[in-house]
Amino acid sequence: MKKKIIVMIIFGLIFLSGCSFDQAKDSTKLETIQKKNVLRVAVSPDFAPMEFIDANKSDQMQYVGFDIELAKYIASELGVELFIDAMDFSSCQAAVSLGNVDISISGYAETAERAKNFILSDPYYADDNNEQGILVLASNLDALEIGTDFDGKLVSAQNASLQYNLLIEQLPNAEANPIVDLNTAVLELINGKVDGLCVAIANGEAFIENYPSLALSPFRFEVENEGNVILIKKGETDLEEVINKILAKAYEQGLYTQWYSDAVALAKELGEITE
Repeated sequence: MKKKIIVMIIFGLIFLSGCSFDQAKDSTKLETIQKKNVLRVAVSPDFAPMEFIDANKSDQMQYVGFDIELAKYIASELGVELFIDAMDFSSCQAAVSLGNVDISISGYAETAERAKNFILSDPYYADDNNEQGILVLASNLDALEIGTDFDGKLVSAQNASLQYNLLIEQLPNAEANPIVDLNTAVLELINGKVDGLCVAIANGEAFIENYPSLALSPFRFEVENEGNVILIKKGETDLEEVINKILAKAYEQGLYTQWYSDAVALAKELGEITE
């Protein structure tokens, strides 16, 4: 009899444990954020003035830029702490898919591929940061002015980025070179290992400030998008709804313009971007 009672107790504990596990498993990302009191945001901090590093600071304070201010605002509106999880661009996207971070804010343009793999927030606006072009050596500028000038040329673009998609779609005769880190790619361009590097214009200007041997080709990609978006894991509609409300509030308060202006000013001060 005692053995039967013990067995029943064990099965009862297992059942209760299973219920607790299912409840935890069914928790939404928004509920988890609120429970843990922290919002984990993946960024790739090599994209001034959107997100970059202030070498005068350390730890979480070193991450600065427009998207960082946006992340701070979202965390504040949610009433939680912010933790910036810095990684390379493609890893940011994987981290969202795997649920290792809550969201990613890293200058994302809306694309069909991203819409298929993630929930995309409503667009937010960062001045003229959506203009896209190609960074080249200043000494080669006269020879790389229009799209056909890049035929047969080796041109780098960050893997899984808007720039990479634009490169393969609009310059099909160029040799696309997918890269991970923009800073490393810039050095490869300077050393003559590639002929060009696809960048957002504001980001290209930032690199030119640090490397005067570089210049922006007059060529511009044709881009049709309505600003940047935040990546959210598929199925997390509660979090999507809250974030979109926060984005609307920030827009109504006129914060986007101020954040972008401050980010550009700081990037100039740190030598990350030119006039």
